[in-house]
Amino acid sequence: MHIGPYKLANNLFLARMAGVSDLPFRKLCRQHGAGYSVTEMVSSDRRLWHTNKSCLRRVHADEPSPRAVQIVGSDPIQLAQAAQFNVQHGADIIDINMGCPAKKVCKVQAGSALLADEDLVKRILDTVVQAVDVPVTLKIRTGTDENNRNGVEIARIAQDCGIQMLTVHGRTRACRFMGQAEYNTICKIKKSVNIPVVANGDINSPEKAKKVLAITNADAIMIGRAAQGQPWLFRQIDHYLKFNEKLEQPPQAELRTIILNHLHELYSLYGKQQGVRIARKHIGWYLDNMLGSIHFKKRVFSVADADVQFSMVRSYLQDAEFKMENVA
Repeated sequence: MHIGPYKLANNLFLARMAGVSDLPFRKLCRQHGAGYSVTEMVSSDRRLWHTNKSCLRRVHADEPSPRAVQIVGSDPIQLAQAAQFNVQHGADIIDINMGCPAKKVCKVQAGSALLADEDLVKRILDTVVQAVDVPVTLKIRTGTDENNRNGVEIARIAQDCGIQMLTVHGRTRACRFMGQAEYNTICKIKKSVNIPVVANGDINSPEKAKKVLAITNADAIMIGRAAQGQPWLFRQIDHYLKFNEKLEQPPQAELRTIILNHLHELYSLYGKQQGVRIARKHIGWYLDNMLGSIHFKKRVFSVADADVQFSMVRSYLQDAEFKMENVA
């Protein structure tokens, strides 16, 4: 699997997720089998480039290459300038977001709202590709709604504009994250273009990963929500695709190390005051995969001190009685 000149370790990608796929989580998923990851969305509005939030979302020097930054906006010139800015700050690949269905993104005609205007899509892609000398990729949905699945048309435009990889979430903008992802449109898109196509949506187990690859004939798969609380899912999928056998959940000692190291990384990046709040959702996802954690979650979520939070989680994970659920 290649993106431009970059050869990837495998064809398993971590999706961009707002408030989730930050540096600690990207590094963690890469360590446990993801061959590629993308930053959280960075706005094309230059007024936001130097805010603390935007700086934390950009790539970091200690990330493994290729380092990809996803930009979002609706103005071709602004997006091109954002691409140039992020390349100057270490991005190896620029990914353009035309898949986000969030209201605050779509109400400014960005994200998946752009799929309704194919002429604007072309202007954006042309302008950004010509503005930088690194690979530019694109993330889309299958269309705006069930009656307007124009993913094939968008894919052809993308290829003609020089986009070097296309990721497709198997839902329309109107679907948001409701219902089930459909993969027939992704299959049609794959048949219509020669650039790599990545399938995304509802891939939550090794078996589902293999099935989606077979249905779509995609070059890679992208995993988002299913990796929350189980970053080792990438390793399990990679093993299953290679050997057609399932890996067990990591042993308890490894789970403790993964979770506690993750908390350390969050505190280090955000500081303890902000880190303790951000850590809550990750702790919750880890605990969702553990039996008998309901009462502990209520207690640990009420803690506002990072040292106390860490100590509580460490003590809980030292209990030899806890068992992981088989979420696959």
